[in-house]
Amino acid sequence: MFVIAVGMLAGCTTESPKASAAPVIVQPGAPGDRGQTLAASSMPTVADTLFTAADVLFMQGMIPHHAQALRMTDLVPSRSKNRDITLIAQRMQASQEDEVALMRRWLQDRDQKVPDANHDHSGAGGELMPGMLNEEQFAELKKATGKDFDRLFVQYMIIHHTGALQMVEKLFADGGGQETEIFTYASHVDADQRIEIDRMQKLLAQLGAPASG
Repeated sequence: MFVIAVGMLAGCTTESPKASAAPVIVQPGAPGDRGQTLAASSMPTVADTLFTAADVLFMQGMIPHHAQALRMTDLVPSRSKNRDITLIAQRMQASQEDEVALMRRWLQDRDQKVPDANHDHSGAGGELMPGMLNEEQFAELKKATGKDFDRLFVQYMIIHHTGALQMVEKLFADGGGQETEIFTYASHVDADQRIEIDRMQKLLAQLGAPASG
């Protein structure tokens, strides 16, 4: 039995190894778009993808965008008694505070300017990012209470979230989002904001207001 076992082992070691299949590389597309299959020779290019100016502008713009959303959620405890409003505001606050920290770190790691989230509520050139409230609209929200606040908060937050989706769309349209970390984060923003918009549309209907587009 021992000789037979050795013979079998020897037989296994003398077989020529089968050629391994060529690696398949799929470069992800923008959210909602199909990925692109690339040749194996493209692997170094994909692996070494660097961030772009569009990536930097996206992160620098999304920080003040999130900062305003946090200003809006800060109003909820003193103005609303609606449990659903309170829960969605708490969820937004927790997730967007973490995301602001992520964006600040991303910019710092690449030696890029980090906007002041506490004071700078606009993007490059002083223009408001898509979906952001102007100060008159924010003052209107701040003045409202009870059910009036609930409706206005949800209406304005849907608009705010829709603006974030526009920012993600522009990022990919401008050739950004190819760096792995940027792609992952932008895809997360797109998916998360869409889910929250859907929840808020349903909540707005419950509050007796027409859903925002």
